[in-house]
This record gives sequence, structure tokens and C-alpha cells, in this order.
Amino acid sequence: MTTVDPRTAAARPGRLPRPRAARPDVPDAELERLREENAALRAQVRTRADELDLATRMLAARAQTMTSVIDAVTEQSIIGTDRDGVIRVWNPGAEKMLGLPRPDVVRKRSIVEFHQPEELEAAAEGCGSATGLAALVHAAQEHGSDVRDWTYVAADGQERTVSVAVTPRTDDRGVHAGWNFVGTDMTEARATERMKDQFVSLISHELRTPLTSILGYLELVLEDEGQPLTEEQRKYLTTVERNADRLLRLVGDLLFTAQVDAGRFSLQPQDVDLAGVLRAAEETARVTADAAGVEVVVEIPEDGVVVPGDAVRLGQACDNLVSNAVKFTPSGGRVTLSLRSGWAAPDGTVGDEPRFGSAPVAQLAVSDTGMGIPTGEQGKLFARFFRSSTAQRNAVPGVGLGLAITKAITTAHGGTLDVVSAEGEGTTFTLTLPRATA
Repeated sequence: MTTVDPRTAAARPGRLPRPRAARPDVPDAELERLREENAALRAQVRTRADELDLATRMLAARAQTMTSVIDAVTEQSIIGTDRDGVIRVWNPGAEKMLGLPRPDVVRKRSIVEFHQPEELEAAAEGCGSATGLAALVHAAQEHGSDVRDWTYVAADGQERTVSVAVTPRTDDRGVHAGWNFVGTDMTEARATERMKDQFVSLISHELRTPLTSILGYLELVLEDEGQPLTEEQRKYLTTVERNADRLLRLVGDLLFTAQVDAGRFSLQPQDVDLAGVLRAAEETARVTADAAGVEVVVEIPEDGVVVPGDAVRLGQACDNLVSNAVKFTPSGGRVTLSLRSGWAAPDGTVGDEPRFGSAPVAQLAVSDTGMGIPTGEQGKLFARFFRSSTAQRNAVPGVGLGLAITKAITTAHGGTLDVVSAEGEGTTFTLTLPRATA
């Protein structure tokens, strides 16, 4: 029979030492305390092990969820890189867009290899970067994110216009680990936009030239004192002139919206007295209002209100609001044009007195007692070619460009355009602009 030394057995790996027999020089109380501490340590180790196991499983589940979500995106490319631009994430959308399977790309290719070289070089020169990757991530590095069009080059050499959202990527410790590139193929959309802009510009030019000629000859005929017209002839030619003017304004609106979409909308800033703009709009609408039986009231402060802006464009915006108010107000109704100075708080509210953090503004309001706009349609008012159901039911003329143009002009001046309306109770449009101060 083999004899086993208890001390050797206690030291075997994987086994905790067994309690030693009580020694005469160690009190029983001390031994009991040591046993309790040993038990507490064992429990703590088991708890920490359980917590670590749970955290590991949660992290694995989270990673699996993220992978599943990324792999489920098939219409957008999701590409993740390390700090040097080497691709680490390549989803099915990227495979579809760029024509390469994941094993051929991950850890083998750089993101810059799928960009048009000339475009990268131009971008690098523009931001003072030495490399293509630096040009790609320059704006995202400065602002935290960036979205713009880039040209992707697929494996077969086909080029695509892609709207790419770039954001930094961090590891589980929060340390910068690379970049995320989420791309949406905009090739067809951008081509459609270019064709639309070209079509609008062409049609506008081809219509504006003959219309201008027609209006010029109409003016000569109507004002020719040597060959006076009969009342019936003058009536007919005046109708022709009115409709030619209407067509010319429509052509101008179409051309303006094309300029806004193409980013070619520019302003000629100067100090503009909004009181004069409002009076001019009232004079323009006066004939139409009188004919429709609509009263126009003007409420303007005596000292006026000056704002920095383009007088022509602000006049166009004001004319649109006033003419709309007159059109949508039935006979016997009222249109009120008002102007006031105020102070805009950071939350957007406007008061008469300055407060901490407030900025000087001017508010131009056009109110009517007309048919109003349904609540569910008010969010669509500033979309091009949108016409409310009340306008359609009451056969109010128009094509739905006026408010879209007014909104674009207001935004270009750093202002806001708000609407308050109730069906059957009227509408108020309020144009708020930064105000010049002495």
C-alpha cells in the first residue's frame, strides 16, 4: 500500500489546500476567521467568474447583432476601415455596389482603391492633405461627421456617384480605431436632377424670349395713339397681355427653383427697409384685391424696420405671401400686412424687449380671413408644386411654387417662415429675419 504525504497532496494543481489540523499555538478563533475569509474569497471568485462569463456572452451577442444588422443592409454599402484605411468591414451592399466578395477585400484592400484617383487628388489639394485617405476623412475629422458625393469605381471599372457618410470608429475602450463609410448610390438620382435642371433651363429660355417679344408688341399696340383701338379690341388684347405676364412669371419661378436646387441662388445684400417692401407689395395687390372685394390693411411702424438682405428677393417673397392671401380670401374678407421689430430668444420666441441671449429680428406677417389650410397639410406647404385641398376645391389658380420660393428666399437670408392656420378661419404667415442694429 502506497503512503501519500498529506502536504504533497494538498499542493496538487487544481486543488485548494485542505485545512490543517489545529495547532496548539493558533487559537481556535483565529482559525475560524481564516476559514470565513477563505470562504468569502471563494464566493467572490465565483461571482467575478460568473460576471465575466455574462459580459463575454453579452459582448458576443452584441457583436453578432451588429454583424446581422450590417449584413442585412443590401442597398447601401457599409465599409469600415482601420486608421490606415485598410478595410475591415465589407457588407453585402458593398459587394453589390463594387462587385467584390468580402474575402477578396477585408484586410487586403484600402478604401482609396475604390475612389476615382483624380477626384481624390483634387480633394487632397483642396484641404491641404498629402494622401487620398486624409482627403476622404478630413471633414469628418474636424466636424465629427461628413456627408458628400464621391465617385466610387467598381471592380469592372464602372463609376458610380455615391453619397458617402463618413464617421470615426472607436474600439471598446473608446480609442479611435478607424473610419466608417456608409454609401448610397445616387447615380440615377443625380443624372435625373441634371436632366431636370437642363430641361427647366432650356424651357425657361425658349419660353421667356418669345413671351418678352409678345409683351413688347402688345405694349406698342395698346399705347399706339395713332391707331386707337376699340373697347372690344382693347379688352381682348389686355386679356392676352395679362396671361402673357402670368406665363412670364411662371417661367421666372421655374428658373428660380432650378437655380435654388443647383446651388446657384445668390443674393445682392444691402440695407433694406421692410416698410417700403410691404407698401410695394400692398400696391401691387391692390387692384386684384379691389376687384375681388377684399380689404387690405397695412400696419407699419413710422420709423420703419431695416434688415440686411436683397431687396428684389425680399420683395418677391413678400409679393408671394400677399398675393396668396388675397387669392385665398373670399369677397368681404380682409388681408392684414403688419411689421414689427423684436428680440428672438434662443428658444425661438420673439418678444418686444431684449433678454439675455436674444438677437434683434424683424417680423413681417401676412394674415387673412380666408379659407384656411387643413392641419394635416400644413407641413407640406413649402414643397414645390404642392396645392392644398382647399385650393383645389375652391379652384384657386396657381401651380404651387410661390411658397417654396418664399421659403428658399427666407432661408437664404438666415430667417424663418412660420404658418398658423385653421380651416375656415384664415391663415397667418410670419417671416422672421435678422435685423440690422445701429
